[in-house]
Amino acid sequence: MKAHRSAGGGKGGVLLQAIGISRGGRNSKLHALTDGEGRPIRFVLTGGQVADCRAADALLDDLAPRTIVLGDIAQDSNAIRNLIERQGAVPNIPSKVNQRWKSCFSRSRYKGRNAIECMFCRLKDFRRISTRCDKLAANFLGAIDLAAAITWWL
Repeated sequence: MKAHRSAGGGKGGVLLQAIGISRGGRNSKLHALTDGEGRPIRFVLTGGQVADCRAADALLDDLAPRTIVLGDIAQDSNAIRNLIERQGAVPNIPSKVNQRWKSCFSRSRYKGRNAIECMFCRLKDFRRISTRCDKLAANFLGAIDLAAAITWWL
């Protein structure tokens, strides 16, 4: 009896591809950290079933002090808020509806989060990124880095 070589996450396995199964089918999620003008600083690629707050540890590990971090409702967790505050930064994340304790939140500062959404739209102008033509996660992240460099830094 033969076992598939990708069954254990070996060569060509799911771990190298960062593809997971969610309600929409097989897909992956791209998480990004940007500056105040929407220019990308760091990317993390996860499987489609991974929660948004799981990528926060990799993205927010080296924040400058007194930085205001804008996050989506999906990043509203005590662990993420504590991670941001331990580094001397200030979280501006809207609270979920089911939160008992509502944190301070500035709507006027949160409007700057539109720059992040525009960054994702500009990345998806590249067909290779919007359709995920690459099988391996490393190749896909390389294409994302190249597209980001072409779009913002050149």
